[in-house]
Amino acid sequence: MESFISQLNALIWSPPLVGLCLLAGLFFSIRSRFVQLRMLPEMWRLLFQRREGEIGLSSFQALTLTLAGRVGTGNIAGVATAICFGGPGALFWMWAVAFLGASSAFVESTLGQIYREKIEDQYRGGPAFYIEKGLRSKPYAWLFAVVTILASTVFCPGVQSNSIAAAWQEAFNIDATVSAAVITSILCFVIIGGLKRIAQFTSIIVPFMAQAYIVVALIIVGINWEQIPAVFSMIISSAFGTDSLLGGLLGSAISWGVKRGIYSNEAGQGTGPHASSAAAVSHPAKQGLVQAFSVYIDTLFVCSATGFMILMTGCYNITSPDGTMLFEGLKGVEAGPVYTQAAIDRLMPGLGGPFIAITIFFFAFTTILGYYYMAETNAAYINRTLRKPIIMTVIKVVFLGTVAFGALKASSLIWTMADVGVGTMAWLNLIAILLLQKPAFAALKDYEAQRNLGLNPVFHPDKLGIVNADYWVGERAEENLAVEDAEGVDNLAGLKSGASRKGKASQS
Repeated sequence: MESFISQLNALIWSPPLVGLCLLAGLFFSIRSRFVQLRMLPEMWRLLFQRREGEIGLSSFQALTLTLAGRVGTGNIAGVATAICFGGPGALFWMWAVAFLGASSAFVESTLGQIYREKIEDQYRGGPAFYIEKGLRSKPYAWLFAVVTILASTVFCPGVQSNSIAAAWQEAFNIDATVSAAVITSILCFVIIGGLKRIAQFTSIIVPFMAQAYIVVALIIVGINWEQIPAVFSMIISSAFGTDSLLGGLLGSAISWGVKRGIYSNEAGQGTGPHASSAAAVSHPAKQGLVQAFSVYIDTLFVCSATGFMILMTGCYNITSPDGTMLFEGLKGVEAGPVYTQAAIDRLMPGLGGPFIAITIFFFAFTTILGYYYMAETNAAYINRTLRKPIIMTVIKVVFLGTVAFGALKASSLIWTMADVGVGTMAWLNLIAILLLQKPAFAALKDYEAQRNLGLNPVFHPDKLGIVNADYWVGERAEENLAVEDAEGVDNLAGLKSGASRKGKASQS
């Protein structure tokens, strides 16, 4: 089985997928006039906007639910793995895929909002929904839904529980069996409470854990501030194959940087739209912008913090594709969270193990919740047709079993399985959003036009020529608009008099 999974992973994560991830992000960046840069202030403003409706989540809750999926073991163990097999240059390519991927995140999350549905008093959306409605291909949509359920319940959750078990074993000498039992027990309690309990849990835990981790990283980087130029030089030279020792790792640096970058920030993978579709907003572009910013939080902040700690302290190994050890900072240590534990412990003796064990628990556990929510959303999509409640029960049982299994198995197999799940979703979703980009950019143009008029934008797909956006038909946009804009302008009245206001604006 392990040999088959490895061969499948090599096929899925071939150079074409790496190129597709980078080129799709570049295309969306150019097409949007680099929305991820020019609309940064607007992204920040939208983070704290109140919920615009009686059901659904606020923008901040949707952001934290998305970050629950994005910020996980990929930010700690994943960065360490990328450096081990791709060299320090892998960190640069993680930055590159984050910058370009922010535009992909905008497109997919905006599409998720445009084509979402209201199912049992909850907003549901994601690639399966916009593939069916936007591309009008139900078989393709079902394929994505089934693949995502398999990835979210079978392939990916085990990485998170495996990292928790490894970190607890290292820090507290807790047996993996005990870890598996504790994780699954807490998980049962949270997922039984449904979306609202998951959102409440993540909105408290995610900001706290991310801030605490970044503060510790800043302390370590600050103590080693004189190494910053040398670390940057090492990253850049390794990224472009000019380093004398690591020059042969250029292909590995790009491949591992992109692979671990996508696994960490999930931009273009199709995971983000599930949570962003649950937000109660008056215009789809709002969540598109918020989700683009979440990619920066994940990679440019959290992943960079991990990478700098590891590189500054020398707590890492570098292995060439043929197995040759090029650099050995930690003898006999497998790539994973132990690298980061050792880095912190080197400067703060006795703190590294316990701190990372606690941090990785929260990082990984919230990511497990994000995977469960994706599985639940795609099960809801399938159940629109099948109407078989037992599907959700089966998913819960398999999901809990996978989490327990992951804590007990070797990390190499678990990471390979996760790569298969992530890569398959990325293939299907990237092709879909490349074919379905026009509605997202029409929504962006409409959003900017309304903001330029001083309005709090509302969305009417019929005016933009967007069809099958059933949720937004009629007065749904206005129903979601619970407050007036900052200038006190009534948005409904403002929309109706938009033409006259535009004329006055041009005269002034």
